[in-house]
Amino acid sequence: MRLIRSLYDWVLHWAETPYGGPALFLLALIESSVFPVPPDVLLIALCISLPTRALRFAMLASLGSVLGGLLGYGIGWGAWPLVNDFFFHYIPGFTPQLFARVQELFAEYGFWVVFTAGFTPIPYKVITIGSGVFQVNLLVFLVASLVSRSLRFFLVAWLLKRYGPGMREFIDRYFNLLTIFFLVLLLGGFLLLQYVL
Repeated sequence: MRLIRSLYDWVLHWAETPYGGPALFLLALIESSVFPVPPDVLLIALCISLPTRALRFAMLASLGSVLGGLLGYGIGWGAWPLVNDFFFHYIPGFTPQLFARVQELFAEYGFWVVFTAGFTPIPYKVITIGSGVFQVNLLVFLVASLVSRSLRFFLVAWLLKRYGPGMREFIDRYFNLLTIFFLVLLLGGFLLLQYVL
């Protein structure tokens, strides 16, 4: 918990610098294809610290995430045979079994698979790269990503703008419980994708 708390405090530090917005954009960009930490952590910190700029931060996270999704799509479409061993061994959430399941889901649900992963704790990077590997229609992928990621980040920003100061106190008071809750959600997203959907 100390390590997670230190990371949380470090992320909050970006909200007090002029680099918070660019850091959020970059985090959202790389999280959509390779990085394991979701941009929501920094988005929440920035929105709590500067609630008047919450919607701007949501826009930065949305744009970064959709562009990162395109990067993931490109990796899947053009480079997957060269990099799949790296992803299966070093990127959390990537397994051959999960990828086979994602292919089945794309064949059956297409748009809704991308939309669901973009809005929920299901690992979005698996879906972005899988979309390229399995050649999901690029326009369908873009629309689903833009709608789902924007809904997610703007909802978080709106809630924090409306209830900001109270939310920071709540997060500080219940940090350990919230950390466990979000880890359970993240693991649940992996399990849902692998065993239920």
